[in-house]
Amino acid sequence: MTVDTDQAFESPSQQIERYASLLSTQLNALRERMYPPQAQKNLRKFSAPESARLLGIAESTIRQMSLDGEGPDPERLPNGRRIYSLKEINELRDILASKRPADALRFRPRRQAGDRLQVISVSNFKGGSAKTTSSVHLAHFLALQGYRVLAVDLDPQASMSAMFGAQPELDVASNETLWAAIRYDEERKPFRSVIRKTYFDGLDLVPANLELMEFEHATPQAIATGQARGQDVFFRRIANVIAEVEDDYDVVVFDTPPQLGYLTLGALFASTGLLVTVHPAMLDVASMNQFLLMLSDLMAVIEAAGGTMNMDFMRFLITRHNPNDAPQQQVVGLLRMLFGEDVLTNAVFETTAIANAGLDKRSLYEIEASSMSRDTYKRAIESADAVNFEILDLLKRCWGRET
Repeated sequence: MTVDTDQAFESPSQQIERYASLLSTQLNALRERMYPPQAQKNLRKFSAPESARLLGIAESTIRQMSLDGEGPDPERLPNGRRIYSLKEINELRDILASKRPADALRFRPRRQAGDRLQVISVSNFKGGSAKTTSSVHLAHFLALQGYRVLAVDLDPQASMSAMFGAQPELDVASNETLWAAIRYDEERKPFRSVIRKTYFDGLDLVPANLELMEFEHATPQAIATGQARGQDVFFRRIANVIAEVEDDYDVVVFDTPPQLGYLTLGALFASTGLLVTVHPAMLDVASMNQFLLMLSDLMAVIEAAGGTMNMDFMRFLITRHNPNDAPQQQVVGLLRMLFGEDVLTNAVFETTAIANAGLDKRSLYEIEASSMSRDTYKRAIESADAVNFEILDLLKRCWGRET
């Protein structure tokens, strides 16, 4: 057996760096195969029936609008059927809102003057709770419903960014994450400079990479030297930069790191809503209990420092749920008994559909129904929709709207 002499004398750090380089190269090659020709993700187009459902109108109406030349000229398939991009669907929303003023808010459901920007943190420090999957599906769902959404990846592991097609070590350069806008030195940048448009019309992204860890390292020193005082105290910094773009969005979705560090606390202070994802197994629930205890203590520290937490809601989201699993049902029953309506009525079912879509770094809202068995897709998308419509109802109630 021969051994590469260069590898034989590698230090542990060199060996790990080599592994990372090999994997990065392979991941990039996979991306180029999945998203040709420019190695960038694109959102599929929607059939006339799908578009009509998103618009809340009859399919005959969308067909007649096309025949009358109202709105965009959609692409036609060889069989003559029309397919619409999300941008074209949003153009139809504008037309319908102007034609039917009484229903304008239904077609263009943006927040109105006086409505509070809704900032939702999806959080837990237990791996496998589907935190990132839930964040991405919520952001995609809201954009498809016509809302202006900002997705902010706060996890240095950058899983949300990867789901949007941004490979962190290749596509996100130094000072292009949230860290650039909340850092303590002269290299600080305006928040808008790190916001990226995505392939979802109306959905923007602040990507992540490992440099976000700098906030965890720099904050203790900033506190010690007095750089983080008053309105610039560490837990206010994220809220301050969100305020810079408040008029541009209806909803902000934070995918928080799997630990209670300074980034997570800053996100929670900025949030109007908290979703705690939990897999219904006793070990996961026990871990969540520790998370809640630590969270309570740290929030109390913020309040003692003059920071007022002002959340409209907190909900527990059951994820990866198998309703036929008796032990899981017992755990879900326990959570509902203890927390009542603070546990969302609907749960995300455990399904191969989400896993299969994830292999291509896609959500259920991006894939074609024909890419898997009809029953599998139907069960998965109905589960995701039920959860996200329930969250949307919470947001509407916060805006004083009927649900």
